[in-house]
Amino acid sequence: MKKLNPLIFLILLFALGCASPEDKKGRFLLKGNEKLKENDSKSAIELYTEAIKIDPEFTDALYNRGLVYQRLFRLDEAIADYGRILASNPKHRDALFQRGLAFMDNGEYYKALGDANEMVKSYSENWESHFLLGLVNEQMKNHREALDSFEKGLRLQPENTDLLVNKATILYYLKQYKEAVDILEKAEKINPSESNLYNLRSMIAFDEKKYQEALDWVEKAIQINSGEPYFYNNRGLYSLFLGNLDKGIEDINFSLKQDSKNLFALRNKGIYYTKKGQKELALSYLNDVYQKDPDMDLVREYLAIAQTL
Repeated sequence: MKKLNPLIFLILLFALGCASPEDKKGRFLLKGNEKLKENDSKSAIELYTEAIKIDPEFTDALYNRGLVYQRLFRLDEAIADYGRILASNPKHRDALFQRGLAFMDNGEYYKALGDANEMVKSYSENWESHFLLGLVNEQMKNHREALDSFEKGLRLQPENTDLLVNKATILYYLKQYKEAVDILEKAEKINPSESNLYNLRSMIAFDEKKYQEALDWVEKAIQINSGEPYFYNNRGLYSLFLGNLDKGIEDINFSLKQDSKNLFALRNKGIYYTKKGQKELALSYLNDVYQKDPDMDLVREYLAIAQTL
């Protein structure tokens, strides 16, 4: 990541010296946006922060800084920025949506649910309101409620691939594989570059014990989006079931480096140690996952196998 040259930063400060506060904060915002386009997140945050020092309620800078924090998984800071916007404008749609997502990713599901319900109440004709409510209910394993939300969103935007893929995801959880595949095929025709649909195809194939097909699908997802850690975790799982343990654990560990709290990756690591015959390590991982999510697929099965080693 490139650092903002201190000399350039000083020159910028000097150039802004004679400008009005309104001009200064606007220029810091624009410079921050430029750095963001260059993928220089650190400098973008610094510049947005300078704008916020001039005007602590500068909505655009708070929102953009919140987005950068969110991308960096600095969720508490993102939530704080969105909260500052909502303190002065409680119905700011974009801040509500993003804070709801950040709460959800932070495991604060009831707070996310509050933002989602507020969006549906205030913006019922906006598909994102139903999308957010569906996502939160999905995380809370309220699958029927999530399905209802995604269907409401689809009535507003029938060809929205985010909604289609998430509806298919709920059908996958409900073991309605054919219906899920039908929706994914429709989504692929609309947007063949949507990586999540191929990942979900891989998960369906895996559940049907078509392990090579599952690997082929997730490889396609990774080709489109090589930065998604969950795809690597799935590829690792499929490699384990195809007998390639070294490749499998490499992908699982890579995924855990990106998100150390991913229970599916921790479960997969337990499965790896079970297949390696390393009882203590297998039980350590699988028991931890079982205590947090006893209904997760494969956990009971491999916990039982590990106990017999």
